[in-house]
Amino acid sequence: MTEGPEITVDPKPDFVLHRTVVLVGMMGSGKTAIGRALAQRLNVPYIDSDAEIESAANATISEIFERSGEPFFRDREAEVISRLLASDPCILSTGGGAYLAERNRSEISQHGVAVLLDADLDLLWERVRYKDTRPLLRTPNPRKTLGEIYKERAPIYAKAELSVQTKPEYSIEQTTDVVMDILASRPDILEPAT
Repeated sequence: MTEGPEITVDPKPDFVLHRTVVLVGMMGSGKTAIGRALAQRLNVPYIDSDAEIESAANATISEIFERSGEPFFRDREAEVISRLLASDPCILSTGGGAYLAERNRSEISQHGVAVLLDADLDLLWERVRYKDTRPLLRTPNPRKTLGEIYKERAPIYAKAELSVQTKPEYSIEQTTDVVMDILASRPDILEPAT
């Protein structure tokens, strides 16, 4: 009788996540890619607040903006973020505008931790320029619009408790390493499993 390859299962995770990590930043900063990689490493769920809103509304973010307007969308976004922060710790990726609202910043501060993925304008433009899924960039000059949004939002994003500079030469894995290091420096957020 031949035996198959031995399958090993890690009986316990390497780290314990105590608070939900909320990734914030501009569109194109890497919240989805880094969020997924981080969740996989920590063996916790990855949740995208925009995807949750789309699922609940049975419509895309663009359709919600067009049909009901931005204020309606922002109210739904706040409800989803609050609900997710009340559940088990996870990695939560938010839309670019979510952190601008004081109510969301307050909820995140109380029940999670905000991590800014800070990318410069050139990198952001390189990542978003060919995507038509960004309702705020549907303007005659999307590059200029992105710059205006960046200038307006940067001081608010700077309020995030933790920050990671994303660099064009970094891979997703390298950026995730940096995020892990910053989280691990805070035992109230992330600590090695015992």
